[in-house]
Amino acid sequence: MPKDTTGARIANQWDEAQASSMSEPEKLLYRSNLLGSDKRVTNYGGGNTSAKVMQPDPLTGEDREVLWVKGSGGDIGSIEMSGFSTLYMDKLRALKDKYRGVDFEDEMVGYLPHCTFNLNARAASIDTPLHAYVPHTHVDHVHPDAVIAIAASENSKELTQEIYGDEIGWLPWKKPGYELGLWLEDFCQKNPDAKGVVLESHGLFTWADDAQECYELTLRIINRAIEWFEEKTQDVAVFGGVAHPTLPADTRREVAARLMPAIRGMISEDSHKVGHFDDQDTVLDFVCAKGMAPLAALGTSCPDHFLRTKIRPLVVDFDPANPDTDATLDKLRGMIEDYRADYAAYYARCKHDNSPAMRDPNAVVYLVPGVGMFTFAKDKATARISAEFYVNAINVMRNSDAVSTYQGLPEQEAFDIEYWLLEEAKLQRMPKPKSMAGRVAIVTGGAGGIGAATAQRYLSEGACVMLADIDADALADTCKALAGRYSADVVRTVEMNVTSEAAVAQAYADMAVEFGGVDIVVSNAGIASSAKIEDTTLALWDKNMSILSTGYFLVSREAFKLLKQQGIGGAIVFVASKNGLAASPGAAAYCTAKAAEIHLARCLALEGAPDGIRVNVVNPDAVLRGSKIWSGEWLDQRASTYGTDKDGLEEMYRQRSLLKRSVLPEDIAEACYFLASEASAKSTGNIINVDAGNPQSFTR
Repeated sequence: MPKDTTGARIANQWDEAQASSMSEPEKLLYRSNLLGSDKRVTNYGGGNTSAKVMQPDPLTGEDREVLWVKGSGGDIGSIEMSGFSTLYMDKLRALKDKYRGVDFEDEMVGYLPHCTFNLNARAASIDTPLHAYVPHTHVDHVHPDAVIAIAASENSKELTQEIYGDEIGWLPWKKPGYELGLWLEDFCQKNPDAKGVVLESHGLFTWADDAQECYELTLRIINRAIEWFEEKTQDVAVFGGVAHPTLPADTRREVAARLMPAIRGMISEDSHKVGHFDDQDTVLDFVCAKGMAPLAALGTSCPDHFLRTKIRPLVVDFDPANPDTDATLDKLRGMIEDYRADYAAYYARCKHDNSPAMRDPNAVVYLVPGVGMFTFAKDKATARISAEFYVNAINVMRNSDAVSTYQGLPEQEAFDIEYWLLEEAKLQRMPKPKSMAGRVAIVTGGAGGIGAATAQRYLSEGACVMLADIDADALADTCKALAGRYSADVVRTVEMNVTSEAAVAQAYADMAVEFGGVDIVVSNAGIASSAKIEDTTLALWDKNMSILSTGYFLVSREAFKLLKQQGIGGAIVFVASKNGLAASPGAAAYCTAKAAEIHLARCLALEGAPDGIRVNVVNPDAVLRGSKIWSGEWLDQRASTYGTDKDGLEEMYRQRSLLKRSVLPEDIAEACYFLASEASAKSTGNIINVDAGNPQSFTR
């Protein structure tokens, strides 16, 4: 049964009973998933695992030795069997005859497909030779914070010897690739009793001839490092001691809500970014410490770290002892421009004749004393993962700085990894971003039929969505369904009454912290009422005006504030109604409020145009399916008005339309997508009727 450990130790989760019936490839998968389940063992996408397995050749039936190894771009925590590359070991060994030396090692990647076993389509990674040439059946390569802290110390070789003796060896920094694979083979041949090696500024390799033994060895080596650091650092001030106070949690979010949209606007001129806020204790210890700025300037060490976080973060000039967010906002553009200039100078110093063009020079990581860390990337998952990587880097710097002198990778080595031609080729193979990648949307009435369908349409095109609704239960159900389909990273919720100034303002502040800002606003919250004019009470009139007119005003007003702060334009879409253009009997309050919506949109289109804020309207009609306003009294009232019953109402609406077709929530969502997308980039102040055709609502 699984064993456990205490404290900060990595738990042994191997279940012998479960593993006993597994094949060797299945044990490899099991081991990989266990190792990848703990970020202290390896970060997302970092490290790789392998096993050498005897399998029958598909053509000859003869047993052949096959290397199973994590394929390019995979993550051992979530990998499935299809994520492993499989290669003939005899062919991998034969590659040595093709090797022309370290100056030509990159060309060896092109030979790996010729070694493929069983026509496996999973591309082999650059680390394949590192596993192939270790003369043991099972190999783990991981990036544990505790071991990288050793590897990133100035005297890492001596520390490795002190902690592990001859059980674990040490190799100096070498960029991953074919040459490093040969180094590992040479080390194993010269040190047959060693069970692994620490790679300077990189990570840990361990090996064994049994899957469980390899897994448990990896944990033991990591836990030994954790124990050693606990012993050595228990009386050491973290990062040199505290320099700044930590602001209260609510204040930290308030500062983040103001700074993040401003940063997002400044760095999204060429491509929209999504933000992530992290103020966990590990981050706060670092951003409030005396040693934060000099350590941050050194950059990260492990290649996986700086590929995700750039060579170094931007430290925001903010004093939590005398918090002045306005003053920081005034200085922010200068900070960002200085970072870009510094990055451009780094590129100019280090580039080669064949280096790829300079990429986005903006920082990924922003450290704010007393507040926390912001990360920005092309999508929410990447922004979150980048934050996780920098937390790993913080853990490394903490331990290394406490027992030695922390060192980042030399600048040229860092550049050669960041602008590696093989890495560039991988980037070029990435699929084209979806049409709303990097965009952030809020949908009011997000738990209703039209709101949920619109949110789903945006999510399907790569956007992040904040669902706002007054119905907490329906909101939770809708969020669960959409997050299950598109991931929890990209969906957030806020319980919001659109008639409350405070609630609307708080919703935008929450969205700024969760995603960094907003690009698309869909005002869709609504009610419906039906009554003859003499039966329309003042309360009913006011309720319609409050939700359908004032509510749309409040949501738009806060949107304008945030969109103007970002300075990158945006799109507002009002979901009004055919009734805003065409009078309807027995619904004066509803029709008048919807008409007010439409005219408000026209006014906002005029005001927003100079700032690139487009405002347009979608007019639905008779969207019965999935719509909450068609439940209860409204349905009964409209059926009574037209002298039919509930079952006959949808057919009546269909037959009265010019096209004789039902209008569905997905139809409205498609119009909302069009008006928020680049396909309508030159449209503002417009109305799209999605009503299957009604002459009374023709706009001209």
